[in-house]
Amino acid sequence: MPQRRSHVAPSAAQSELADALAELRRSIDAPTEFSAEALAEAKTVTAPTPELDLRDVPFATLDPKGSRDLDQAFHLATSREGFEVRYAIADVPAFVRPGGALDAAARERGQTLYAADDSIPLHPRALSEDRASLLPDVERPALVWTFALDDTGTVTEFRLERARIRSRAQLDYESTQRALDAGEESPAALLCEIGERRIALEEARGGASLNMPDEEVVQHDDGTYGIERRTPLLVEEWNAQLSLMTGMAAASLMLDAKVGVLRTMPEPDADAFETFRRQTEALGRPWRSGEYGEYLRSLDRDDPLTLPVLEAAATLFRGAGYVTFDGTVPADVTQAAIAAPYAHATAPLRRLVDRWSLAICLAVSQGDEVPTWARESLDELPGLMQASGQRASRLDADTINRVEAALLSPLVGRQVEATVIELRNGGDRAAVQIAEPAVTASAPIPVGTKPGTTVRLRVVAADIAKGEVEFAPV
Repeated sequence: MPQRRSHVAPSAAQSELADALAELRRSIDAPTEFSAEALAEAKTVTAPTPELDLRDVPFATLDPKGSRDLDQAFHLATSREGFEVRYAIADVPAFVRPGGALDAAARERGQTLYAADDSIPLHPRALSEDRASLLPDVERPALVWTFALDDTGTVTEFRLERARIRSRAQLDYESTQRALDAGEESPAALLCEIGERRIALEEARGGASLNMPDEEVVQHDDGTYGIERRTPLLVEEWNAQLSLMTGMAAASLMLDAKVGVLRTMPEPDADAFETFRRQTEALGRPWRSGEYGEYLRSLDRDDPLTLPVLEAAATLFRGAGYVTFDGTVPADVTQAAIAAPYAHATAPLRRLVDRWSLAICLAVSQGDEVPTWARESLDELPGLMQASGQRASRLDADTINRVEAALLSPLVGRQVEATVIELRNGGDRAAVQIAEPAVTASAPIPVGTKPGTTVRLRVVAADIAKGEVEFAPV
């Protein structure tokens, strides 16, 4: 599996980095503390007990190791026609009272923010990591989607209903991938069959909802920080297909009812495609023909250049947003990467908009009136989510910039080799990829340098507190 790691060794730079990251989290434009009223509500609010009892169904969760905010649990089975998928979602709408302190706090935040040294949760941890989380071996209220799939993975029927569930296992990606590779028994045993069928259907639609490479700051056991860039495991891609299938079902319910909120994304334009083509040529893996989704799926996962190619493909997946509607369906309802209408409806513990999607979908699925609170506040959602998305993007970028500055600080005054990925500023600057340490940066280059060229740069300065690095061409 293509993977790159860079590690900031214990040093004065490491200490400075820890201070810089702590200050960054304190300075982020987001509330970091909950009111006493919100904290009290999170600890005392009681969700109604659903009539439907699915506690005998052996649900399981699948998340990064150590996760506590568990939004989804699944149960997979074969059927005469193909498969049955039960997908349980944490019933956050049952816990959050419209107009209450929890509701107000969540609207302020929009989503959970993940910093290098901690997270800033959407809801108090008493709710998001305990009382509403689908933790194993405890009874929880959930919103359960039940899907009937034929042998091709096509959804032939689905429904959404409230139920009591009890998850039996908390799986993590790495150990589950090892178990599946070894042919061991697992609650996720059918995930490959279902996931691959769903991926084939997506490819036939012209979609390319790939799990893009992760670039994240990690804190090691010794307290040091580093950057890891990795291609998601196959089990992560299969698991993502369950969420995408659910989001498509949610979108269809809301479109049929002519009320709801969709996640949309335009098709990449010609300039984005041309930039990506140049990047693939520079990396020695040129995309010359076929759909971009077909090209990306054809990449060899064991090829060390697959990771930077997928990182470059991120330029194609831009412009996503939310569109709300009530009474009239919008003209453009497609999410281009999925090649279908889609809604966020599977992560209500960590994302505000999902609570609206789930409340509306439940009402439509059960033949009830859409809750007044959801209808009346629909128009607020795009702005709230855009603001929270911008905060998350700034936090991610500023965190990585500070860690990259710390990685390069021991090299100030020395030379490094870098590959030119994309020309900028008329050609006298470029996005460059440094192999060791694994850092992507902007640097001045000689005019006329082409993408794919290896250049030598001198590290002039590295300001960890600001996350700024200065280079000079050699």
